Amino acid sequence: MKNSVRTGSDKWVVVDVETSGLKASRDRVLSVAALTVDEDGRVGRELSTLVNPGCDPGPVHIHKLTPERLAGAPTFDMIAPQLMDLLDGRTLVAHNASFDHGFLKLESMRAGIDMPTKQRLCTVALSRRLQLDTPNHKLSTLAAHWKVLQSNAHDAYDDALVLAQVFTHSARLARSLELPLPVVTCTERLTLYPDTVPRTHCAWENPGPLAEDGGLVQGMRVVISGDTRIPRLRLAAQLTEAGLDVMNSVSRFTSVVVCSDPTTESGKVERARAHGLRIISESELLDLLRNVQPGTPKGIRPQTQPK
Repeated sequence: MKNSVRTGSDKWVVVDVETSGLKASRDRVLSVAALTVDEDGRVGRELSTLVNPGCDPGPVHIHKLTPERLAGAPTFDMIAPQLMDLLDGRTLVAHNASFDHGFLKLESMRAGIDMPTKQRLCTVALSRRLQLDTPNHKLSTLAAHWKVLQSNAHDAYDDALVLAQVFTHSARLARSLELPLPVVTCTERLTLYPDTVPRTHCAWENPGPLAEDGGLVQGMRVVISGDTRIPRLRLAAQLTEAGLDVMNSVSRFTSVVVCSDPTTESGKVERARAHGLRIISESELLDLLRNVQPGTPKGIRPQTQPK
């Protein structure tokens, strides 16, 4: 993680994120870079770090961030205090700013942190306002237009450095033309939905529903409903490692539903009641996880006695 501090009257913070997908409510931040920049384009404080998302990293062929590279990285809640300090009191600048802002906003919500950004500026909108003689408004195209060297596309830190220079050149031109910068207020109401657990292959046969006084058996299908104390994806990883089959929806093949508030009227809990399934709390689940019974490997049928 780079985290240097320099002096300067910087009121902008240039940000770039690499993500596991395109939907902030479902996908996660894999790396983030933030550079404070003054009116003359001088970089002040900076932060650049990989982020362990706790899920599949998505299109590795684009961002080159493999699970192995991300395994030892800090989680977003660990780097959030430093990042929020850089964002506080500054206008966020990004290429397709609603994308970067949306991902950072929802990651902050997952971490229980209030993101302080009040305004943002999109460099795509700025280049359109300037009516630059370019075939498109991609970052690589604008970098070439302003003769800014781009050495490692889709690397958050390199992209942020390139964008800082592109923004500085563009802002100078806008001032010379007496054009206002396209700064907008961040007024969107973003909704954080529970994480969807990626499907993974389970090597064990489904032994059926969890009995009232019974324990967990490898292959049981577990559905998580509502908020959990342990982040949902991390909890799902624990269940998968124990040999359980984590599902996103309730069916007649579900073994048990985990819900912190069994009195809730959520759709998953209502369907669980309709199927007569056991509904347990997160703490009950963690107790049961201490003693998961061996299951039957798929493809192996119980032997029957010859007649």
